[in-house]
Amino acid sequence: MVNEDPNQQDHDGTPSQTSALQEHPNFSVHPSVSAHPSVSMHPSVSAHPSVSIHPSVSVYPSISAHPSTLAQPSGLIQPSSSGPEDLSVIKVSKRRWAVVLVFSCYSMCNAFQWIQYGSINNIFMNFYGVSAFAIDWLSMCYMLTYIPLLLPVAWLLEKFGLRTIALTGSALNCLGAWVKLGSLKPHLFPVTVLGQVICSVAQVFILGMPSRIASVWFGANEVSTACSIAVFGNQGVVAASLRVALLSTSEGPESRLFKEKPKHPPSRAQSLSYALASADASYLSSIIRLFKNLNFVLLVITYGLNAGAFYALSTLLTRMVIFHYPGEEVNAGRIGLTIVLAGMLGAVISGIWLDRTKTYKETTLVVYVMTLVGMVVYTNTLNLGHLWVVFITAGAMGFFMTGYLPLGFEFAVELTYPESEGMSSGLLNVSAQVFGIIFTISQGQIIDNYGTMPGNIFLCVFLTLGAVLTELIKPNINKLDKNIAVT
Repeated sequence: MVNEDPNQQDHDGTPSQTSALQEHPNFSVHPSVSAHPSVSMHPSVSAHPSVSIHPSVSVYPSISAHPSTLAQPSGLIQPSSSGPEDLSVIKVSKRRWAVVLVFSCYSMCNAFQWIQYGSINNIFMNFYGVSAFAIDWLSMCYMLTYIPLLLPVAWLLEKFGLRTIALTGSALNCLGAWVKLGSLKPHLFPVTVLGQVICSVAQVFILGMPSRIASVWFGANEVSTACSIAVFGNQGVVAASLRVALLSTSEGPESRLFKEKPKHPPSRAQSLSYALASADASYLSSIIRLFKNLNFVLLVITYGLNAGAFYALSTLLTRMVIFHYPGEEVNAGRIGLTIVLAGMLGAVISGIWLDRTKTYKETTLVVYVMTLVGMVVYTNTLNLGHLWVVFITAGAMGFFMTGYLPLGFEFAVELTYPESEGMSSGLLNVSAQVFGIIFTISQGQIIDNYGTMPGNIFLCVFLTLGAVLTELIKPNINKLDKNIAVT
């Protein structure tokens, strides 16, 4: 029922405007709210059944409610025009799965070009007549380029949106592939480097998008699964053939499927995120807030240690395998394929598990510890002389190591809500690139001078540190609270 102010009178003697609302049982006006006589409400404005007027909201004279005005819960500001059309309707779009699959194709095309040289390191060394370290830099340039370009691309993502960023990254990836196609002669190694650098710039546009796509397009019970599918595409590159590069040249049906955002927000947390968004948000202040969040800082370090170890292993895998099994380049590639396929399965399973349980801290810690266990077992079985054992242990390690990547993205979004998903995932990726460069160079030198066992023990030490730091993270889940809150 509406609590009307007994002192309220109408100057023209007509019935009170608010009395018309008495018919709706769920609409209430807080006693502290007084309706001024000169306030008029447009007849087309309807009260949503779940909306109540907050005590802090006051109605001022001479203000009329426009027909398009929607009541915002808890006095939230009206979002900018860049958001969905109607924040009062929570609804997932049927297009969401097409969007995440198209993005996975974009990501797959780019990540394939990252690892294509390292996967057959010795062959490219002979073809171009360069050192192993030079070939390693074709992988590490991806990591190096990401660091200075994160903030500019994060700003572009907020300014122009997902669709523009995805198409820009795809176009750069296509250009890089064509440049490298023109470098297939032994004296054109500098052209290969140029093409790889172009592709590494494209990676900056792509790498931080999984968590953003998941939050913008998917409901609260699908976010982690969607994020894992997006990462799934990035990790599927070893399984893809050279023909996958052709996907990056097609922007016809894919670009039409990849829309900026759905008509309605898919979850209450995303609706509130739109409402709280500010077009003038300072990226510097956002970064400062993120680094004041101790739990997020710990996650940045632990994610970097895990992903950096994965990058180093991916880059140096062939070198490690042929060190113990000379002439087994083909099987080295198959071991890499096993790691990635197992990791893809782990990523999807971890995403589904998170959506069902919302146990972010516990799941992340268990997967991290199992990654360490897998790395220890792989380290101690690599030199046994049995390739089939290496296939099994490498696959088990990949299942957890790659499965951790979408967990880190989603945990970061939960810990930092309502900060931009692009910013939190971007900082995770910067950490991964920094540790990836350090680990790749360091492990490569250790392998060359002392063998594969000390090189892998080097990674085990840092994974142990990462597991300990993960235990220290406090799971203050902000976004989950918003999705389950009763409004």
